[in-house]
Amino acid sequence: MATTNATAPKGATKAKSQSQGFTGIKSGFLVIICCAVLAVIVYLFGFGAASNFKGDIGAPFAFLSEVEAFEPATLSGTVYMGGFVVPIIWTLLFSVVAFSIERFFAIRNAFGRTSLTKFVADIKVALQKNDLDAAQKLCDKQRGSVANVVGATLRKYKEMDDNTVLTKEQKILAIQKELEEATALEMPMLQENLPIIGTIVTLGTLMGLFGTVLGMIRSFSAMSAGDGGADSSALAVGISEALVNTASGIATGALAVISYNYYTNKIDRLTFSLDEVGFSIVQTFSATH
Repeated sequence: MATTNATAPKGATKAKSQSQGFTGIKSGFLVIICCAVLAVIVYLFGFGAASNFKGDIGAPFAFLSEVEAFEPATLSGTVYMGGFVVPIIWTLLFSVVAFSIERFFAIRNAFGRTSLTKFVADIKVALQKNDLDAAQKLCDKQRGSVANVVGATLRKYKEMDDNTVLTKEQKILAIQKELEEATALEMPMLQENLPIIGTIVTLGTLMGLFGTVLGMIRSFSAMSAGDGGADSSALAVGISEALVNTASGIATGALAVISYNYYTNKIDRLTFSLDEVGFSIVQTFSATH
């Protein structure tokens, strides 16, 4: 979760104040609750619609207690037969989609307005020319997390440049500390809600397997029903339910792992850019003083 102003490093407050645009949804729990409500609605009125079953069964609420007495006419009806596991799996699926969209806009805003690679290259050129004003203007134009961190470090650079009390080593340490503090302030906003997606990677698959087990239990119950014979209809429904739950769980886990790895790679790329620019600033100060 993102850090608050109370715990944020004081030296990075200016970088914080320059952050603009969408930075993410703070309450992941609220998103999950909304997704759960949506999943239940889809389960009852989508998968549980009367048209998905054979015969006249009425509204979804009218046959919840007697659902096993009806035969699905469509795949959606078979999904509905999965019971309470279905809305849980779909809650996880909707949550992955919601958090993936949220992270897309948050991380895109963190990268800034233009290409991050070009921004880093332009900053390095400005530093080579020892043109700090040009570098600062680039940060003001670029915005985003990288620009905020670089801008805060450049301000500390100028402050140390005018300082006549500290030694060179102390000035370099002060610049490095400012860089670390500004980075520590920005990084939590980039990683926010990613742990939830990472948890769904495993949880989605496990819930799919749980639904599979419930479906197989129903199938074996159908096999033992009657006078030693198996109810082929109930057996087929149980197997279909098991396979549908398995597919839903695997799809949820797969989408979650793709999303998690994609955004983790994006954050790593941004971190590498910060390290590259930070090293250039420190090296420039060391070479020119």
